[in-house]
Amino acid sequence: MKKVGVAILGLGVVGGGTYKILNAHREFYKKNQNVDIVVESVLEKRAERIVELGIDPAIAANNIEEICSNPDVDIVVEVMGGIEPAKSFVLAALRAGKSVVTSNKELYCKYGHEIEKTAKEYDAGVFYEATCAGGVPIIRALLDSLNGNKISSITGIINGTTNYILTKMSECGTSYFDVLKEAQTLGFAEADPTSDVEGFDAAYKLSILSSIAFHTKIPHELIYREGISSVNPVDIAYGKRLGYTLKLLAIGRCGGNNVEARVHPAFISSTHPLAAVNYSFNAVYVSGDSVGEVMLYGKGAGELPTGSAIVGDILFCATHSDFSYSPFKNEEKADGAVKFVKNFESAYYIRFVVADKAGVLAKITSLLGKNSVSVNKILQEKNDDGDMEIIVVTHSTHEFSVNKVLEEIAAAQDLALVKTVIRVAE
Repeated sequence: MKKVGVAILGLGVVGGGTYKILNAHREFYKKNQNVDIVVESVLEKRAERIVELGIDPAIAANNIEEICSNPDVDIVVEVMGGIEPAKSFVLAALRAGKSVVTSNKELYCKYGHEIEKTAKEYDAGVFYEATCAGGVPIIRALLDSLNGNKISSITGIINGTTNYILTKMSECGTSYFDVLKEAQTLGFAEADPTSDVEGFDAAYKLSILSSIAFHTKIPHELIYREGISSVNPVDIAYGKRLGYTLKLLAIGRCGGNNVEARVHPAFISSTHPLAAVNYSFNAVYVSGDSVGEVMLYGKGAGELPTGSAIVGDILFCATHSDFSYSPFKNEEKADGAVKFVKNFESAYYIRFVVADKAGVLAKITSLLGKNSVSVNKILQEKNDDGDMEIIVVTHSTHEFSVNKVLEEIAAAQDLALVKTVIRVAE
């Protein structure tokens, strides 16, 4: 029976979960996979964490050099997070001929090209299922199961923190800041939630997923990004009345050499499968020319769900002798032939506060029409302050056309105050 040695860098939530799964399922893998996965080494500066997990202190390494020089280690699992020292450790492991499994979406998004180049040079494997959507096996699906398709779009709820916050705001009518505070108390949000709530985390993941799906490099800095920190429960409530649910969506679309890649809050029809994805769950909705529409759904975070993705990569690496790499030219920059669409098409939800007098709605709709923006739905009513609010949902139009309308309305004297603009995904 083949024996495969593993080293785990970092024993936090995910690293601890990975160790627990490997330790608990060792005999199961021997019986069903015909491979003996042994944790040969760990790198963790907190001695108490090693004791807490019941790990033999004798396998605790003092530095990355010990792991790289250990002949019993075949696979290095990096679950430290951040860029450094994770990047240096990963590259050192690859140069020592060790294959690498990582859950570090920021590292792989920003430096995957360098990591993969090093892996090829030293005949090692790189596996990164756990970088996107926790336990949801979307990367393996795109690389293998769906690779016979031309993927035209990928739409996902791929950040559990923001999905938890928006779900609670929708259910309870609570403000963003109150729900964020609760999420931090419960451990669903970091003390510094910026990466999650401002969309950086989702943009890193969309970069990885859309690059695979569209067979071309989609750098994260070219992804349009907008977070949820300005979301108002008033708009969530209006959206419900109009038949919509608010989510932070990661959207990628590809047509020829034209690519859209964006992360932002968006209303979706409450009957759409993604509308039912709540709390910390994730889901990715893929459209392929042959398969049609496919959705993968599951827990987007946590020690065991993410650990499951890592262990899946470990087993895949342990049972496959030939390594494959990205199905596209994986370099730092995008292919010069690819055009990143900024004037993308969408429907829009716009909430105005206006003076309660005749002719205001007519002037607003006139400005919309002048810029080729047609109206699909309208709501009018007074808010709690006694001001009149007009909510307009447009038909699908272009981003630049809507921006032009908003500029003209802002320039018009005492016509309307634009309170909210939210895209509507169709």
